[in-house]
Amino acid sequence: MATVNSIPSVDLADFTSGDPARKAAFVQQLGKAYEDVGFVAVRNHGIPADLIADLYKYVQSFFAQPSDVKHRYEIPELAGQRGYTSFGKEHAKGFDAPDLKEFFQFGQSVEDNDPVKAEYPDNVQVKELPEFTPTFFKAYRAFEKSGKALLQAIAIYLGLDEHYFDDKIHNGNSILRAIHYPPITQEPKSAIRAEQHEDINLITLLVGASADGLQILDKKGEWVPVTSLPEQIVVNVGDMLQRLTNNRLKSTTHRVVNPPREMWNTSRYSIPFFLHPKSNMDLTCLEGCVDAQRPAEFAPITAGEYLDERLREIGLKK
Repeated sequence: MATVNSIPSVDLADFTSGDPARKAAFVQQLGKAYEDVGFVAVRNHGIPADLIADLYKYVQSFFAQPSDVKHRYEIPELAGQRGYTSFGKEHAKGFDAPDLKEFFQFGQSVEDNDPVKAEYPDNVQVKELPEFTPTFFKAYRAFEKSGKALLQAIAIYLGLDEHYFDDKIHNGNSILRAIHYPPITQEPKSAIRAEQHEDINLITLLVGASADGLQILDKKGEWVPVTSLPEQIVVNVGDMLQRLTNNRLKSTTHRVVNPPREMWNTSRYSIPFFLHPKSNMDLTCLEGCVDAQRPAEFAPITAGEYLDERLREIGLKK
């Protein structure tokens, strides 16, 4: 198992190969990485390179629109869950200073008459860029597919049925977020574009960021830069999965730091896919992750209740 800047690297083709030995080896590699580090780089993830290129192209086009155009797509009552959120609205849990970013969020499109559709607002259509919404939809489905395979491997590692997560994430409340960190035009108050935090969801799939800056906090308490090769995506554990596994799988603290001064005039783009289950998923610690040595550290809660709590803590919900 190769590493990229201390991030273990795995090959999803091993899991989907149909070869029991390769599949079992992948499960062990992934599970161990999530117990030790909380982040992995994934090769052969199944998200086509041309789709990723299109996604970045339309994201950059959107953020290049005039402010008044972007603000048309900011809908305050959606608490940032769909459409545009302007610069400086969100902050990390426990920090007052806003992160130096603007973003656009695209959510679930229910296509099979599942009653859960009533829980989700419609996606915001960007009229100026006709290909924007169809590209986001295609990417969303590709991320869902890769994330589902990774969760199947995690389920096996935890001693659960391989398909334990399948129905919980089908039509789940996942979010595809396009982030723009604009050029830095004056001496920043902080060296941090996005303050240290953990993700809320089950797992996060991050496809190429356009510039360095992502760092994770390792077990020694040191910040380590994360870069993945162009053909890899980075996938980390979120707080919901950490909670479900009673801290067995680690939701790693991470942040985005400002570039060196000579790069201040550049933008940074990043597109994470936050894989969420349906809101009714029970996040009570799994029986197999609780024993006399490791009593349950978290009170029972549903995914929806937990998400609501966290959105208030980061300033997106009042």
